[in-house]
This record gives sequence, C-alpha cells and structure tokens, in this order.
Amino acid sequence: MTVASQSNEFLYLSRANVESVGLSIAEIINSVEEAFREKGMGHVEMPPMPGIHPAPDAFIRAMPAYLPKLRAAGIKWISGYLSNVKRGLPYISALLVLNDPDTGLPLALMDGAWITAKRTGAATAVAAKYLARRTSKTLAILGCGVQGRSNLEAVHEVFKSLEEVRAYDISKTNLDLYVNEMTAKLGLSIKPASNPREAVQGCDIIVTAGPIQKDPSPTIDRSWIGDGVFACPLDFDSYWKSDAMHSMHKFCTDDSEQLLYYRSIGYFRDIPNIYADLAEIVLGQKAARESEKERIMSMNLGVAIEDMAVAVTLYERAKKLGIGEWFKL
Repeated sequence: MTVASQSNEFLYLSRANVESVGLSIAEIINSVEEAFREKGMGHVEMPPMPGIHPAPDAFIRAMPAYLPKLRAAGIKWISGYLSNVKRGLPYISALLVLNDPDTGLPLALMDGAWITAKRTGAATAVAAKYLARRTSKTLAILGCGVQGRSNLEAVHEVFKSLEEVRAYDISKTNLDLYVNEMTAKLGLSIKPASNPREAVQGCDIIVTAGPIQKDPSPTIDRSWIGDGVFACPLDFDSYWKSDAMHSMHKFCTDDSEQLLYYRSIGYFRDIPNIYADLAEIVLGQKAARESEKERIMSMNLGVAIEDMAVAVTLYERAKKLGIGEWFKL
C-alpha cells in the first residue's frame, strides 16, 4: 500500500504534467507488449467497454482493467466526437483514474488523451513487430492527426528499416503540417499523397487513423493491396472495404471479446473470421507471420490494459520526480 493511499490523498497529473514525466516511446512499447503478454497468460481482468452515444458518430466509453503483476487497476473515461473538429476541439478527450488494488482508494487522476495517443501507436508497433515483414521499408499513414503522429513514431521505433512514409489526409493544411513536422522530428522521407490509393498502393505497412464511423463510406479497395502487406486500422472498418479485409490471410485483433461486442451493437457488419488475439500472437500460442506473401490485418480497437500499463509506470515516475499536485479525498 502506498503512503498516498494511507493518507487518503491522490495525485493529479495534468496534460502538461503527463508529458513532462518523459516516458519514451520505447518504454511505452515495452509496457504495452508486457500487458498483452499478461493478457495471453490469463492474468488480467478487462470487461468489454460499455459506452453511450449522445450524438451521431460520437461515443463516451468506460474502459476498466486490472493487471495484478503490474499492480495496475483503474478506469479510463474516454470520448470521441467527430463534430469537435468544427468546434476547434480535439476529437478525443479522456480522464484516467488509477486505484490502489489493495484498498480501492484512488491513487491518481490524470489526463488520458496523451496516454491514449502513445499507447495506441505502441500497440500498432507491437502488432507490426510480430505480423509485418521484418524487411518492411514503406509505411502508409492515412489520417494525419494525433494518431498519425504517434503511430509513425512508434512504428519507426521498431522498424529502423523504414525508408519512405506516404501520408494522406483529407485536409491539405493538416497534411502539409504533418509532413513538415514529422520529417523534422524523425528525419524520414515523408511524401504527401494526393489520394488514399496513392498512399496505400505498394506499401509494406498501412495504418489508417481516421474517425470511427458507424455507417462508414470505406475507401481502400482490394486491388490496392499487395502481397505481404500488414495493415492496422485504428478507425474500425471506416477506411476499409469488405473485400479488402476479406483478402487478408490472417485477420487479428487486440481483443476478440471487445470486437464481438461492437459487432453486436452495429459495427463490423462484414469482416473476416478472427484468426487470433494479439495476446496469442505475442505469446506464440498462434503463429504470427508464416510467409513473406501473407497479407495480415490487426484490427486494433484500443484496450484498457494498454492504458493501465502505461499509466502505472507514469504514476510511479511522476512520484519520484515530484511532478503533479496532491489532493485530499
């Protein structure tokens, strides 16, 4: 039990506090991979995330999880509002609460948006580590927002072999900003694409990071997808036509139970049968990539074990560094 829980205090970490802790993308990838390893061994508790939908193409969801080995227990309350873009507000916002697993008392309240962005990129990198070709040199990023940035950073951390990134966004302004910013940050060759096909065709790894839509108008066609590709949609099936998804030799997900739950409420109307959970791949319970020609997709929904694994590491580091503000319950 921590001193904080004994004195009924909790640590508040603002967005600026969270960022100033200084967790590296490599550390976040390691935390996320460990979370999936624990999940594969049956050592986590993570119920399907219930949600409400107050507006079209909007959601507010509760994401609880418990990882005993990491002593990480808590919940993330996250919203995604497509209409926020027109208001000059972020698409995703989130708050995360960590609890003491011994007493249930809150240990910390922190911004969850930064964690969401970083752990999502990390999960893509973990999936690509096992499912993409190790010689992958080209990456397509569709959607040049927060996730487009974090996913490029994380995939590049794992694939130093990357030689070219093709980026596409419906906003030319966003696209140009992304190309300039990420080129300066990572020193990669990043080429703006004028349409999704130009971005996708011939790429080794494809990441789609648009908004999640219940009734999407998908773009990516089967004819654009070459042999050996690894694809990771972060936007459910919003970007991918059903024939493109059904062309995959292996269709994986970060959590089958969550995917089936979403299908029960109207998402994922025409997807392939699930080959494996990412946790099964990480543990070697199911075969990962078995040939250079396999086309593989990991439909990453974003799961709460990722958030808690990163949050507990961030909390402990913040305490050591004296970052954040303590409040009485």
